[in-house]
Amino acid sequence: MAMRRPKISVIGAGNIGGECARSLAMKELGDVVLLDIPDKEGVAKGKALDLACCAPIEKFDATIVGTSRYEDIAGSDVVVITAGLPRKPGMSRDDLVEVNSKIVKSVCENVKKFAPESIVIVVSNPLDAMVYVAWKVTGFPTSRVLGQAGALDVARYKTFLAWELGVSVEDIQGLLLGGHGDDMVPLPRRTSVNGIPLAELLSADKINACVERAKGGGGEVVKLMGTSAWYAPSSGTVEMVESIIRDKKRVIACAAYLESEYGLGAAKGKGMFVGVPCVLGAGGVEKILSFKLDETEQQFMNKSVGAVKDLVGLVTKMYPELA
Repeated sequence: MAMRRPKISVIGAGNIGGECARSLAMKELGDVVLLDIPDKEGVAKGKALDLACCAPIEKFDATIVGTSRYEDIAGSDVVVITAGLPRKPGMSRDDLVEVNSKIVKSVCENVKKFAPESIVIVVSNPLDAMVYVAWKVTGFPTSRVLGQAGALDVARYKTFLAWELGVSVEDIQGLLLGGHGDDMVPLPRRTSVNGIPLAELLSADKINACVERAKGGGGEVVKLMGTSAWYAPSSGTVEMVESIIRDKKRVIACAAYLESEYGLGAAKGKGMFVGVPCVLGAGGVEKILSFKLDETEQQFMNKSVGAVKDLVGLVTKMYPELA
């Protein structure tokens, strides 16, 4: 009997959603549903049709469907949520909380109804708060709700270091922790170039410049082209989907649910979604890799967690039922 292809639904047919759908199909990770609101159904259907016509050229087999009907996501193995307002020049991620909380809440009510066994990856900003909304609204186990941020932030960090060093991005091993945004926590002490500690190859000033550029990478793109990035965020998302669909057990930084790890010390059921290295497999977040931070790193992590807590506080103020 023929095996069923995995099914991946992408909610939001904008720049990130469309690019995700393209990469998912071209990598043959599964059949793809691209969904948007009824007003934008034509965009979802048009992008799906355009992508389907790439198949003979790019040599991939995948069904791609554009729709506005949530019934079409039934049976999804993974649901990627990109829906929401993108960041515009002058806007902080915090400015997006009110409008995107409402959107993500509505999306997740439908995910709960039509794809109750799925693993949910949230890409919408402000990321850490939107993952919290998704978890509360779906009621899914925390292993099946996660956010894409770390994969993107680490990619930016590695890119800027590779440029500075004049080496391949493939030979840089790096890690970031914390919230997605200006309070993320790069870890130069844990960064190496093919095993050589970064501090032995670059001065502290140059390392710090790369760290700061990684922190502001999203804002730099917004300033240049007037809207949020989409190529790198999509790549980071697809990397996560691939590890889940193919049960690869990749270690990828993503927004996952923490209670006691990394010094959080939250009460049971009162944790937060914060960027940390996770093992991603068929069960979603199968393990959180925790390690000891030095004093400075812990201070930065505490500050980052505090910023996430503030964002979640804004959400629960608007929607007390999500507290």
